Amino acid sequence: MSQTRQHFSDIVWPDVASYWIGNARVPLSLLAKPDAFTPQDREDGAALLDVLIENGRIARLAPSGSVADQQPRIDLQGRQLWPMLVDMHTHLDRGHTVVRSPNISGGFSDALKATAADRLKWTHDDLIARMGFGLRSAYAHGVSAIRTHLDSVPQQAERSWNAFRDMRAEWKDKIALQAVSLLPIDLFREEWGDKIAKIVAESGGILGAVTRAANAGGHGAPLDDLDALMDRLFGLAARYDLDIDLHVDETSDPRAAALPYVARAAIRHGYQNRVTCGHCCSLAVQPEEQADRTMDLLAEGKVAVVTLPTANLYLQDRGQGRTPRHPRPRDAPPWHRGGRGRRQLPRLFLRLWRPRHDRYVAAGGPRAASRPSAGRGAGAGRSGPGRHRQARGARPHRGGCSGALDRVQRTHAERDHVASSLRSHRDRPRPP
Repeated sequence: MSQTRQHFSDIVWPDVASYWIGNARVPLSLLAKPDAFTPQDREDGAALLDVLIENGRIARLAPSGSVADQQPRIDLQGRQLWPMLVDMHTHLDRGHTVVRSPNISGGFSDALKATAADRLKWTHDDLIARMGFGLRSAYAHGVSAIRTHLDSVPQQAERSWNAFRDMRAEWKDKIALQAVSLLPIDLFREEWGDKIAKIVAESGGILGAVTRAANAGGHGAPLDDLDALMDRLFGLAARYDLDIDLHVDETSDPRAAALPYVARAAIRHGYQNRVTCGHCCSLAVQPEEQADRTMDLLAEGKVAVVTLPTANLYLQDRGQGRTPRHPRPRDAPPWHRGGRGRRQLPRLFLRLWRPRHDRYVAAGGPRAASRPSAGRGAGAGRSGPGRHRQARGARPHRGGCSGALDRVQRTHAERDHVASSLRSHRDRPRPP
């Protein structure tokens, strides 16, 4: 007679320091030593495990049913158990503004204009309301750490950083928050560069910029003094012992090539493993030889790259009546499909290196899903043809989020209450 499956919300979690989560289905790709476990189901590549929790952290993994002791135990009955989610690149201060300040064309230039217009409404209370809604949404869906970029132009920086510090204090026991300054890199030529570096340091943040000029409508050919600007930014980062996170080459214009400047600066200043670059879209449309040289530099400088395909497939090269959006060079390989029919652009999904899964799982807090995952798709998370490479000797740089990954969080009453309020839209920020 088959066992009746208990509803997830009816599971009673032990109110003790040490207990077992039994019969948890864990994807082998998320385990530090997947060869130590035999998949229960070869088709979905998962192992059925018992997980010992001690003081809110994973202490031991064992094949299901292999350990008999007197510790309290709950039974997940084959439900998935995953590490918590980490959002490496977001903009909490820009969130939930599309209704009151829409992007008319959907393109990058109009996105900048809409943000500039909306920024006039960014009071402390407005920032708190929108950032709070974004954090509640993330928490309800299992996110434990977020890195957010904050608009840090002179007229806005202090308001945004004050609001961020308030939200970080409010959410410290739920989500680990990091903040990065975001401003055009030519503003570092002036005294404001010193001021924003000091604000970032006093806030425990990360020094960042976007590699275009303040008066530019988008990314293009590198600025004439970009090497000097990089030395200025890296010098300030070294003075205050700050990591660096930059918005780079967010365009389909192949002339945009600031990325090698960043890599050379990281090498020049001995900043390996402390630099992250986001977007890097033009790399996908540059000649093969140029892209290879850039990636070799990034590998040497141990620069991390964060791609944002959802945002950039939306913003870049939007043209009436064109599908796919990027014209394909004659000698380019055929388009490749990812899981469930999603198109993947050749070379867009660049993975130079990524933190090892064992950092998140061996010490990381699990998240129990209410039902088994539908899977990731055959091509999910892979780079385009010929672009998949691992930086030699690279390892994760200091991120400051490891504590969040150690937490055990589960869908308990508090999370259910947050999720319910989000579904009702009662607390969604409203346009004035």
